[in-house]
Amino acid sequence: MKIVIDAMGGDNAPKEIVNGAVKAIEHYKDLHITLVGKEPEIRRYLTKDERISIIHTDEVIEATDEPVRAVRRKKTASMVLMAQEVKEGRADACISAGNTGALMTAGLFIVGRIEGIDRPALTPTLPTIGGEGFLFLDVGANVDAKPEHLLQYAIMGSIYSEKVRGITNPRIGLLNVGTEEKKGNELTKAAFDLLKDSGVNFIGNVEARDLLEGVADVVVTDGFTGNVTLKTIEGTALSIFTMLKSALTSNLQSKLAAAVLKPQLKVIKNRMDYSEYGGAGLFGLNAPVIKAHGSSDENALFHAVRQARDMVQNDVANTIRETLSNMQKDK
Repeated sequence: MKIVIDAMGGDNAPKEIVNGAVKAIEHYKDLHITLVGKEPEIRRYLTKDERISIIHTDEVIEATDEPVRAVRRKKTASMVLMAQEVKEGRADACISAGNTGALMTAGLFIVGRIEGIDRPALTPTLPTIGGEGFLFLDVGANVDAKPEHLLQYAIMGSIYSEKVRGITNPRIGLLNVGTEEKKGNELTKAAFDLLKDSGVNFIGNVEARDLLEGVADVVVTDGFTGNVTLKTIEGTALSIFTMLKSALTSNLQSKLAAAVLKPQLKVIKNRMDYSEYGGAGLFGLNAPVIKAHGSSDENALFHAVRQARDMVQNDVANTIRETLSNMQKDK
């Protein structure tokens, strides 16, 4: 299996990207990784090159670049060359921690969209209190959506959850302002009717306050609402840990209590660690395209590789394609 990685994308590139790639190669013996970027900088951190190759380029898409313009004009940028490797069949999947908008553009216009999918969805797996996690889509690929887009998100999420996460008959929830059937705006009301008759295991509307309780295995929404919800969850979690740290280091008594609680606090932190779930997949493309978090360390990159590998092994893209084709035939 061949996976190509944008070695220059993200806050900690290329060091953490290279370290994560080496860790993945050591763990998965069937894997070959291609790193795309500035070869001298990559080799500075490359401790072994067994089953790792490098495509050199000096051009990089920066976080501040306008996505569409950058992909069109920077033809030899590491992210663009990465996507070309997948398009031309030299790699099975690709990963970048770089500019999210540029990666979505490269995925859509270079890797290409599955026939029957109107708009791809940016899809992370978020942690839950019980540790199971849930798939959340869309979180920003498309700020505007139509009811049929949410139906497509549900189908893709259901397939991924079953094939990759091993969940039998995954529960699909529609993010809304209440659980009652007639709640919401025109988009959610129309989407509710489509999902109810779709054949997926639709459990109805779910509220944002219940997401981390594991109310559903897959939660669908439009990209605007999804992105706001995602950043609210991230910000709240960071704020809680900051307040805890402040409270537990405020005086000698609290420091002693912190020493006793440290193992339990570490368990909670690990359970809520996004990096253990991999990156955010761009669902609906012809091959797996994974957006790793911009601040990814080597562990996060390793799990993004694991996620991409699982998607390739389970043939997720073709399964989505065949499912949609069969649904069209049944109409």
